[in-house]
Amino acid sequence: MRVLVASTAGSGHFGPLVPVARACAEAGHDVAVAAPASFADEVTGAGFVHLPFADVRPEVLGKVMGRLPSLSTEDANRVVVAEVFGRLDAQAALPGVAATIEEWRPDVVLREPTELGSLAAALAAGVPQVVVAVGVSSLLARVTDLLAEPLAELDELAGLRPGACSAAIRAGTTLTSVPAVLDEAITSEVPYDGPVIRYRVPPATGPGRLPGEWGDPDHPLVYVSFGSVAAALPPFARVYPAVLEALADQPLRVLLTTGRGVALDTLVVPPNTRVEQWWPQDDVLPLASVVVGHGGFGTTMAALGVGVPQVVLPLFAMDQFVNADHVAAVGAGIELLGGVDAVGDLPAALSTVLADPRHRQAAGAVADAMAALRPVEDAVRILERI
Repeated sequence: MRVLVASTAGSGHFGPLVPVARACAEAGHDVAVAAPASFADEVTGAGFVHLPFADVRPEVLGKVMGRLPSLSTEDANRVVVAEVFGRLDAQAALPGVAATIEEWRPDVVLREPTELGSLAAALAAGVPQVVVAVGVSSLLARVTDLLAEPLAELDELAGLRPGACSAAIRAGTTLTSVPAVLDEAITSEVPYDGPVIRYRVPPATGPGRLPGEWGDPDHPLVYVSFGSVAAALPPFARVYPAVLEALADQPLRVLLTTGRGVALDTLVVPPNTRVEQWWPQDDVLPLASVVVGHGGFGTTMAALGVGVPQVVLPLFAMDQFVNADHVAAVGAGIELLGGVDAVGDLPAALSTVLADPRHRQAAGAVADAMAALRPVEDAVRILERI
């Protein structure tokens, strides 16, 4: 079987595809990744063949992204979903991924939800497409209406009947690592008409490892990560110095990772904190008492997978707010609204999570539900039958 994996140029979008793609490769199938040319290093670094398609021209993307700081969070999310993912990314990708499908002849396209060029190309070529979720199911309901016009344009560009892309989003097979207890924490209405296959991603199970010694080893370890994008967005990059200041006098040991967009020598780092541009998440999670994040899918699910409670501070993307809602709804942590301005409430939130065992118990219940899901190898067998 030939599996064509399709992703936009985002680590948080590509990451959930990797366990399924690797399981396919380990089962003896041919796997290649269609992704923007700019994403080559990440694809090849994960061990996959990269079949590039075009990036959106920087000057075009820059005009759209330049509007975001002046918009409300809600309006900015509408622009990102509809204009960036739905229109610019999808229309840039469509010719290249269509050519790849024609030349490489995959048996199935395995895509992440915001890579829509491969959706249209697969439908036009008669190739089955399967989506790997990068969030809870209610996120789909929030974005589908925003995509109505861009999807109609994709239908026309790909020579499809009107409504084909929109219908395929709801009717296709979905693979997700989100257990039902988290998916249905707010509503039991799942916006999929097609089958939903839940599988488990092995959690971090090692003894843990930290980057040296700092602070008081008897204090609880708090792992803070706001993903790989926040540092590149000026309105949100100030979250890093704000967190350092807010937690400086707390009886905690803090590990803060910033990504490569922050110059570490510009930060004032208190004695109770260690700052790294990057540290393996699987090494720190087994040792963490609490995780502080922005609700990105990767860190949120990884923390839940090992039963670590969270304080979630959503910053800019729609999925961050949705994920934070669900973490709070199951009792596995606290949601702080207000973006960077809410960092002042972080010490009190951490004190609450650390003092109330119900948060860790709830996170542990989600971890148990994740562990009870079918292995990812079962998802491969389902792909083989499509």
